[in-house]
Amino acid sequence: MDSDRGTRAPVIVVGAGMAGLACALRLHEAGVPVRVLEASDDVGGRVRTDVVDGFRLDRGYQVFNTAYPEARHVLDIGALDLRPFASGMIVQGSTARARVMLPWRHPRHALSGPLSGVGTMRDTAVLGTVTARDLAAPASRLRGGRERRTDEELRAWGMSEKMIDCLMRPFLAGVLLERDLETSSRVFHLFWRSFARGTIGVPALGMGQIPRQLADRLPADTITLGARVSEVAADGVRLADGATVEARAVVVAADPGAAGELLSEIEVPPMRAVTTFYHAAPRSPLGEPIQIIDATGMITDTLVLTDAAPEYSADGRALVSTSVLGLITDEEPVRRRLDEIYGDTSGWEHIATYPIAAALPAMPPPHPLRRPVRLSSGMYVCGDHRDTGSQQGALVSGRRAADAVLADLRSRREAVRAAPDRAIR
Repeated sequence: MDSDRGTRAPVIVVGAGMAGLACALRLHEAGVPVRVLEASDDVGGRVRTDVVDGFRLDRGYQVFNTAYPEARHVLDIGALDLRPFASGMIVQGSTARARVMLPWRHPRHALSGPLSGVGTMRDTAVLGTVTARDLAAPASRLRGGRERRTDEELRAWGMSEKMIDCLMRPFLAGVLLERDLETSSRVFHLFWRSFARGTIGVPALGMGQIPRQLADRLPADTITLGARVSEVAADGVRLADGATVEARAVVVAADPGAAGELLSEIEVPPMRAVTTFYHAAPRSPLGEPIQIIDATGMITDTLVLTDAAPEYSADGRALVSTSVLGLITDEEPVRRRLDEIYGDTSGWEHIATYPIAAALPAMPPPHPLRRPVRLSSGMYVCGDHRDTGSQQGALVSGRRAADAVLADLRSRREAVRAAPDRAIR
C-alpha cells in the first residue's frame, strides 16, 4: 500500500463504535480529513438499538450515566432526552425483597438498607464514608490509589460479608459483569464516583442515539458501512474485497478481538459475556422505573424499561429487560426466576435474546487505566480496552488517539518546513 501521505489523504479510523466516532469527530473538528470504515451495517459498535415488533431493543442491557466527564464534554446530553431510573434498587432474595435507595438522593430512605436487613448501621456508615471520599477526591487520586480486588477493598473499609453478598456483589455484577468482585479497586472507585454523582437512564429512543449523535456531526460522506478491513499499515488499509485505501494515519477502533487480529502488538484482554432477554408484558408488573438486582438467583438484574421510557414500546405494552452473566440460550430457567420476582409471567411474550460474548473487558488488578494509543508500528488504537471498560473509557480513548495523531501530523509538517533550511546550511 504505497502512499505519499500527502495532505489530501485522510486519516482512516477502522470502526464506528463509540471510541472510533469520538476519535473521528475530534480529528474533523481539528480540520483533518477523516474517513471511518465500519464492517457492520450501522454505527455504534456494542452500543446499538434494534427495532423489533415495535420495541426498541438495546443490544444487551445498557444505561447512560450523566456523570461521565467525557460524555458531558462531547455529547449534547439534553438532546438525548434521557429517561431516568430511580436512584436506588430493589434487592431480590430467595423469597423476599428489600428496597435500598441512595440516601444522598433520598434522605427519607437513609435507613432503607439497615431496616431491610441488607446491612447494618455500620455498613451504612462505611458505604457513606466510601461515597463521600470518592465524591470529594479528584479522579487522578482515585486512579493512583492503592490497587487490589474490589472485594478486598470493601473488606478493608470495614464492610460486612452480609452487605457485600446481599448488596454490593449482586449490584456490581450488573456493572462489572462478574460476581467474584475481582475487578480492580481503582476501577470500582471510579465507577462508584460516577454512580454517586450522575443520573442513570436511557435515551428516549434507545442507547443507539448516543453514537448516532456523534456520527451526525461528521460530514455525510465520512462513514462507509459494510467496509470490512482485513489488513492495516501506517499508510493505509486493505479491505476484505482486496481494495486498498491510502491514509496519512490509521487508527484501529475495532472491538478488542478484531483489533488484536489487525494489530499483533496489542494484548487482547479477556472479555466478560452477558445475555439479555427481552419480554413484552400486557402491562407493567412493577409500575416504577427501578432496577431489581438478584441476590440469590441466576439473574443479575431486571427492569421494566417502559416504566422509564414509554417510547421503547410502540403499542403500550411493557418491555422488560433481564440480564444473565455468560452466554445463555435457554429462556426457560430465566422465565422461572422472573415468575418468582414478578409473579405469573405466562402472559408475557419473549421478544428477543441477545447473547453478547464480548460485552466488557475484564479489569482485574493490576489494571493499567491508561494503555498506549500510539503503537511502535506507527499506527494508533483506541477503545475501552485502552482505558476503563465503559462508555467513558471508550470516549476518552478516542480523544487520546486523535490527539496523538494530531501531534504527530503537526511534527511531520514542522519537519517538512525545516527541511529546506537544513539543505541550505
